[in-house]
Amino acid sequence: MPSPAVTSSYPRAVLFDLLTALLDSWTVWNRAAGAESAGRAWRAEYLRRTYGCGAYQPYERLVEEAAQAVGLPAAAPRALEAHWDELPVWDGARELLQALRPHCRLGVVTNCSERLGHRAVALLGVEWDVVVTSEEAGYYKPDPRPYALALARLEVEPPQAAFIAGSGYDMFGTSKVGLRTYWHNRVGLTLPDGAARPERESPRLDAALPWLAGFHAG
Repeated sequence: MPSPAVTSSYPRAVLFDLLTALLDSWTVWNRAAGAESAGRAWRAEYLRRTYGCGAYQPYERLVEEAAQAVGLPAAAPRALEAHWDELPVWDGARELLQALRPHCRLGVVTNCSERLGHRAVALLGVEWDVVVTSEEAGYYKPDPRPYALALARLEVEPPQAAFIAGSGYDMFGTSKVGLRTYWHNRVGLTLPDGAARPERESPRLDAALPWLAGFHAG
């Protein structure tokens, strides 16, 4: 794909978390669990496992183990996968991507398997410049390597790129890599202990475009 026209105030590339920053995976997890409280507990346990394990372990297995750990039946992970292609897109996500497309290269860095990650990324209807899954990188975020792999493929240095996070755990990785970060904290998560604060935080994506449009201003 030809590179977008260079616009000096924008970053050269914007990388996105997928399953929480762009897609409302919470709704599908809760439905698969049978209730919001059960879905939240399952999701929290899954996040703890993926963000804590470092080197890649099969994503689907971690999801199953997390369900078992919080007392959910084996039917819950099966239901999650059955409805995977119904992951809703957060309002404002497509509009943001379309507004950025003329100015920046666009990429995804996601804690997911290749199989499920590419199914999920297709829901956005965007032609991506790079998609890096934890399976491909060999490590789960917030290990710096998935972010670094995406930047290397784009041939963009960290100061010339931005990251749109969906989880506070991303700040551990983006701060190590040197990526300025906007946290789309849609469901009001608490920043993990010891994580660097993002440059911007909002429960919506609306404020991301003006932040990115003035990325190199001044």
